[in-house]
Amino acid sequence: MPTSDVREQDVRGREQASDLMPSQGQGYRRNDRRFWRAYQGRDWRHDGAEVVHAQRFARALGWFSIGLGVAEVAAPRMVARLAGMNGNRGLVWALGVREIAHGVGILSRRKPVGWIWSRVVGDIIDLAVLGKAAAAPTANKRRIAAAAAAVTGVTVLDFKAGQELTRVANQIEEDEPIRVTSSVLISRPSEEIYRFWRDFKNLPRVMEHLESVEATDDKRSRWVAKGPGGKRISWEAEVTEERANEFIAWRSIAGSTVDNSGYVKFGTAPGGRGTLVFVELNYRPPGGVIGATIAKLLGEEPKIQLKDDLRRFKQIIEAGEVVTTQGQPAGRARSTSWKYDHAGRRLAAAF
Repeated sequence: MPTSDVREQDVRGREQASDLMPSQGQGYRRNDRRFWRAYQGRDWRHDGAEVVHAQRFARALGWFSIGLGVAEVAAPRMVARLAGMNGNRGLVWALGVREIAHGVGILSRRKPVGWIWSRVVGDIIDLAVLGKAAAAPTANKRRIAAAAAAVTGVTVLDFKAGQELTRVANQIEEDEPIRVTSSVLISRPSEEIYRFWRDFKNLPRVMEHLESVEATDDKRSRWVAKGPGGKRISWEAEVTEERANEFIAWRSIAGSTVDNSGYVKFGTAPGGRGTLVFVELNYRPPGGVIGATIAKLLGEEPKIQLKDDLRRFKQIIEAGEVVTTQGQPAGRARSTSWKYDHAGRRLAAAF
C-alpha cells in the first residue's frame, strides 16, 4: 500500500476514534489524542503529568514499604541475618511494623506528604540502627555495609518523592473520587451491544461483583453489589444522558451508600472492525481512600476488575457465554491443590 494511503487511513482512524468521545458540552475533560492512546491499549493519563508521576512514585514506595515490612515481621531472624544484625530479631520485627504503618499511611492518602517525609526519618533511624549494630562483636560488617548502602539508596528515593509531592501538593484534592477507565473491542454492531447494556438487569452477568440490578422506572434503577470482605452494598442510580446505540451516562442518587457516576460509549472502531466500548467509572468507596486501599490489599483492584468485566462482556456478546474450564477434567485429582484449581478457574474466566 502506498505511504500516502497508509497515512490517510491512519488519519481517518483517528478521526473515527475521536468521534467516540463525549463533547466538551457534556463536561468530560478528554481529547482525541488521549482517547486514541486508550484505544491502542495504553494507560490513560490524568491532567498534570507531574502530579501523576509524584503520586505513582509515592504509591510505589508505599507498596515497597509494605513488602519490606511484611518480610521483617514474618521472618525477622532471617532478615536480621541477611543484614548482618545477628541476634536482633525483636528490633527487626519492630522496624517491620513501622514499615507496614508507613506503607498503609502512604496508600491511604492522595497526597501523603507527611507519610513520605516520615519514611525519610525512618530511613535515618535505620542507618543509625545499622551503625550501632556494626559495633556488636557478633555483627557481620560486610553485610551491614551492604544493607547500609541499600538503605542510603532508598533514602535518596524517599527524599526525592517527598520533594515532588511537596511541590504539587496544592494541586491534589484529598476527596477527589477514584477514576477507573477501560475499553474493549467487540466484533458486533453497536446496536446489539447497546441493547444488552441498556437492559441493566443483564449487567450482573458481566460484572463479577454485581449481584442484581432492578429497574424502578425508565431512568432509575436499584443496584446491589458485593463489597470488600463479602459485605453487601446497595444504591440507587439514574440515567443522566443517553443517545441510542451511542452513549449512556449515569450517576448515583444523592444519599446513596456508594457515591458514583460514569458513562459507557459505543462507537464504530477504526477500519470497521467492530464496536469499541469505552467505560469510565468515578466513585467514592465506603470508607473513603482507606477503604479503597484495604480493598486493593485484599486483591480488589478496581482497574483490574473493570478490565476483567469487559472481557466477560466481550465473550457474552460474541459467544453467548463466558468461556471457562470449570467442570472439565484437570488431568489430576482436584483435591491435590485447591488454591491452584481456584486460581485456574479465575484466570480462565478472565480470558
